[in-house]
Amino acid sequence: MAMCPRKDYTILMGNLNSKVGIDNTGYEDIMGRHGLVERNVNGERFTNLFSFNKLTLGGTIFPHKRIHKATCISPDHTTENQIDHICINKKFRRTMEDVRTRRGANIASDHHLVVANLKLKLKKNWTSGQTTLQRFNTAFFRDTYKFNEFKIDLNNRLQALQDLLNEEETTMEDNWKSIKEALTSTCQEVLGLKRHQHKEWISIETLDKIKERKNEKTAINNSRTRRKSKHKLNT
Repeated sequence: MAMCPRKDYTILMGNLNSKVGIDNTGYEDIMGRHGLVERNVNGERFTNLFSFNKLTLGGTIFPHKRIHKATCISPDHTTENQIDHICINKKFRRTMEDVRTRRGANIASDHHLVVANLKLKLKKNWTSGQTTLQRFNTAFFRDTYKFNEFKIDLNNRLQALQDLLNEEETTMEDNWKSIKEALTSTCQEVLGLKRHQHKEWISIETLDKIKERKNEKTAINNSRTRRKSKHKLNT
């Protein structure tokens, strides 16, 4: 138990031959008062075990009829005990919704089937192999020149693809992959990827002017840096 990571959902269950009883004095945070009979020696050891490892004893928490608490019955059908248990981390106590026996299950044993209802919220595990979604800069479609360039380029690719399909026998899947490749490659070359978000009210011409001004400012700064370096060398 000590080797189990604390973040893991730990379940300890089985026939432990331990009667924990109904007295939960000193163990109020990890067991309830809905057990059966008195605690025996093994029950004392067991309560110390799940207390030390911060486990919650599910069979004593939920109120049920006596027949739904007893997990084992003697051969003469006179003595009933609760010696089969299901324990989980105290940290995940709220995930346990109910624990009870199912007397109708035919398992060829003097023990009854113990069932726990657990409600888990599992975190989705994103694999590193997933590809990111590519978004093309469709704002260029508002530029007449770019739009015409895109149409001409795409028509040329589709025409070449049509000629190729007429010469070869291909499947529907192959045709779809070829059309998809023609469309994405045209978008990549003509439009490019969408690098950043910008307000729709900013026109393409304005963005081009901003980029042009930025390049000129960079050139001026580089020129000043070179002049300062040359001046230091002369002095």
